[in-house]
Amino acid sequence: MMLKRNLLLGTGLVASVVALACASEALDDLNAQNVGADGMAPMFEVDPFWPKPLPNHWILGSTVGVGVDSRDHVYIIHRGAMTLNERTEMGSGTEPPTGECCTAAPYILEFDPDGNLMNAWGGDSTDEYAWPASNHGITVDPNDNIWIGGNGDGDGHILKFTRDGQFLAQYGIPGEDLGSTSTEHFGRPAKISFNKTGDEAYVSDGYRNKRVVVLDAATGEVKRMWGAYGNTPSDENMGRYDPDAPLIEQFRNPVHCAEPAEDGLVYVCDRPNNRIQVFNTDGTFVNEMQIAPRTLGDGSTWDIAFSRDPAQTYMYLADGKNMKVYVMNRQTMEVLTSFGDGGRQPGLFFAVHSIATDSQGNIYTTETYEGKRVQKFVFKGIGAIPAENQGAPWPRSGS
Repeated sequence: MMLKRNLLLGTGLVASVVALACASEALDDLNAQNVGADGMAPMFEVDPFWPKPLPNHWILGSTVGVGVDSRDHVYIIHRGAMTLNERTEMGSGTEPPTGECCTAAPYILEFDPDGNLMNAWGGDSTDEYAWPASNHGITVDPNDNIWIGGNGDGDGHILKFTRDGQFLAQYGIPGEDLGSTSTEHFGRPAKISFNKTGDEAYVSDGYRNKRVVVLDAATGEVKRMWGAYGNTPSDENMGRYDPDAPLIEQFRNPVHCAEPAEDGLVYVCDRPNNRIQVFNTDGTFVNEMQIAPRTLGDGSTWDIAFSRDPAQTYMYLADGKNMKVYVMNRQTMEVLTSFGDGGRQPGLFFAVHSIATDSQGNIYTTETYEGKRVQKFVFKGIGAIPAENQGAPWPRSGS
């Protein structure tokens, strides 16, 4: 299903240009000020009116990915009807309809920077590709192509589309199970990320396999792979995480993100182990850090995005179990502050799952399970840290 809209010109364009200029000045502050100084960090305020209401009585299911293209258009992916309650949420989406509202939106939605819905698409193809049983993650590569994975049974593949939803490629074999050293198949891949030039794709693979896989982004060919500490990936069942036991030498499921920075470091979310492991792009282990190490179950390290200054000074970590976003010094991995808490009001979270930044430094998050939404946090420049845990970053009076 497709939906397209034209951008408005005139006064709306002028307002957008002014807003972009102000945000660009704020981004410049990352370099102009004494970044990393004690008590200073990027500041954000939630925009409670972003995005604008959806048409057609559409609602989101569990929302499991967010990405931003070169125009600062925001793409989200959700799981649709399979994660909606038919009796309480899908009155118009049942057969026969039981009410006027609501029905699941198409899987992928595109918004412009102002929160207007620009396009909506996704779902099964008759012959070109196999849509994942449970789609997971969405990333826009440097050429503005859209990549998704899947963490459902049999999701052993990755899909690549144009930003308008035209199918480009399928890599991997749906329904196969070849293990964590396979060069032909993925094991329920969580997310695909890209280096600066876009020629390499980094796959956090994922919910069945326990590895990082690097692909040739043009062909899908596997170039290299590694497990925790750069070890050969293993499918061994390591049991449940124990916060009082030594850290294990392999990843646990899921390996939830593998984000390459522009300086050649790759940051991997080993989610159930509550740790970020850092590697060179060849898989050589560099460093690690545990976050909220006594977190059990779903773990604390869900997804990573970087600040948009040239040095990518800051790293933003989504923690879906503890319902917050950490603001960190990327080089030292020191947690400077956090925002969010459990709740449904703007600026709070229910299982914050994915995170991305735009060229103006704004943060976008999505929430899975019963969260089912996307939120925008507006970058307000570098400021004094108000608290270790800020709670909901609501707009300040006069801001």
